Amino acid sequence: MIATLFTLRSKSATTPDLRDRPLIIGGGTRGVVSTACYIARISGVRSAMPMFKARKLCPEAIILPPNMAKYQKAGKEVRALMLELTPLVEPLSIDEAFLDLTGTEKLHKSSPAESLARLALKIEREVGLTVSIGLSHNKFLAKIASDLNKPRGFSVIGKAETLSFLAEKPVRFVWGIGQKTSESLAKDGLTTLGQIQSMAERDLVARYGKLGGHLWHLARGHDERIVDPDSEAKSISAETTFDIDIAEFDDLARELWPLCEKVSDRLKRAGLAGGNVHLKLKTGGFRIISRQMSLNAPTQLAETLFRSGRTMLQREATGMRYRLIGIGVGDIRDAADADPMDLADPGAAQRRKVEAAIDAVRAKLGKGSIGKGRGLEFKRR
Repeated sequence: MIATLFTLRSKSATTPDLRDRPLIIGGGTRGVVSTACYIARISGVRSAMPMFKARKLCPEAIILPPNMAKYQKAGKEVRALMLELTPLVEPLSIDEAFLDLTGTEKLHKSSPAESLARLALKIEREVGLTVSIGLSHNKFLAKIASDLNKPRGFSVIGKAETLSFLAEKPVRFVWGIGQKTSESLAKDGLTTLGQIQSMAERDLVARYGKLGGHLWHLARGHDERIVDPDSEAKSISAETTFDIDIAEFDDLARELWPLCEKVSDRLKRAGLAGGNVHLKLKTGGFRIISRQMSLNAPTQLAETLFRSGRTMLQREATGMRYRLIGIGVGDIRDAADADPMDLADPGAAQRRKVEAAIDAVRAKLGKGSIGKGRGLEFKRR
């Protein structure tokens, strides 16, 4: 059975004094734009854009710092309303999800489109957020539909018009096709999905390998992935942008520690652990450097994250000046397997006990009540 799916995006707060004004979420002159309302986007402001550039493009914009607690609260409220429609809700991020509405017509006594229209109005009325909806017969097309008519859009791509709809779209409409790949395809005369549709799958695979098969299927709107409500997070990370570029290893390591504590806290709260650690650095010229290290066992511990991140950082701290550092974990697993006894590392048990004691004190007295010496050193900077 083909699922009826939609993608939802919550993009704009309806605070009365901010309504109809350009709003940018970000901060400082060295940071980047986390997001921006559609009025600010008219001036060219985009997510991940350097703040100094966003200020130039839209000098009249109101700039507010991110408030993750508020976003998470609103996200949970929206998720609860989604679950009233169907238990098959697969979150993609804090403001986006897939829903499978197959077979819900009798339950709600309305078509999926009617149910979604009522949901959008209910979210706007009860949570104060506007949403854009894409409705189609698979994830690939639902995601495309959700981006067609924002803000407050509602677009439908039916099965019958799938081929004709995709035919005129550029090859970059397909997931995984970036600028370099699209330029390579263009050299072979392939610029639209319609041209891909006219080719045999075996010819595309012979020319482009696995990518060719991927192109052939998505150009025809084929996507067999199901909506998985138990889909786990693929990674958990945190990063910070400096006011002044940093080159010294010790200074970078000081910035790394509170990020490790933040990622560790998120893992512990979610009952998860990470099987690998990845380090992210951004140079003064905006070049991104990513490094990854696999762990012997999954971890939740800030100390383990820090030791792994510091090892990778030491190789990159060669005099290059960096404007951003980040740390994260991948290979997400259940916390039941996290941080086992390690006979080859006799200090591991003590480090685990120390961190557990710190967590217990913080749970009673607050986050700032206790910490390690390197954390206090960071706060004095």
